[in-house]
Amino acid sequence: MLSSVERPIGGKLAAHLRATMLGTAGEHIVFSHGFGTDKSAWSQIAPPLSLGARCVLFDLPGASPVLPVSFDERRYRSIAGYADDLLNLLDELEISRCTYVGHSVSGMVGVLAAIEAPERFSKLVLLNASPRYINCPGYVGGFETGEIDALLEAMSSNYQAWVAGFSSLVMPAGLPSALADFSAGLLSMRPDVSTRIARMIFQGDTRHILPQLKVPTLLLQSREDVAVPPEVAAYLLAKIPAAELKWIDAAGHLPHMSAPDQVLEVLRGHLY
Repeated sequence: MLSSVERPIGGKLAAHLRATMLGTAGEHIVFSHGFGTDKSAWSQIAPPLSLGARCVLFDLPGASPVLPVSFDERRYRSIAGYADDLLNLLDELEISRCTYVGHSVSGMVGVLAAIEAPERFSKLVLLNASPRYINCPGYVGGFETGEIDALLEAMSSNYQAWVAGFSSLVMPAGLPSALADFSAGLLSMRPDVSTRIARMIFQGDTRHILPQLKVPTLLLQSREDVAVPPEVAAYLLAKIPAAELKWIDAAGHLPHMSAPDQVLEVLRGHLY
């Protein structure tokens, strides 16, 4: 449900992605959510920032509000399809330049889009993002191949049980409301669509494109994230030419939901 200040915008693609805007003046800040959530994940972040900016929010294809029938597996077999959607959405909304805030997989979506069209982005903010989740020689991603295989198998065999376990794993304890919101987002996705998206994310590898990114980039990372260990943030910092790293003293993979005040404090200091 839209808030009293959130309004739908744009044309066909914006309607498909349920794009909305908060704020009426200032630079455009485009928010893109991670796996298992939708644009409502930014409900504690975008409204305060919209007092000095125009905040654009939308749902990634496959997220709960976007009907599964609209999910094109061929188009979204890699992050390239999502990056194309992002650039096409900016075209449709006539946004010539913006700051982009992407959580988790949306971080790498923004990286690819900014490599393709650097003139469209003044800054990227990558929140708990990772270019590769699987360990390999010389790189710590956080998971072994067998662990990812087991995760995908669990999703396919008993999706509801997997949601309960995964949600508790990536969301810090003591936050029942945030845990319930994240679990509800996962449960609202069709299991086969969710599993295909998870496979694309967890088996993907975008490390090779990082040195091509020239847009100034803020890496925003929780100190305790079971999905994205500190080594990943250090790797991104080393490979992205114009990057800086800020740590959030919070646990979990979704700090914008579990520790929004800390995320807001950093964003206010870097976006205005």
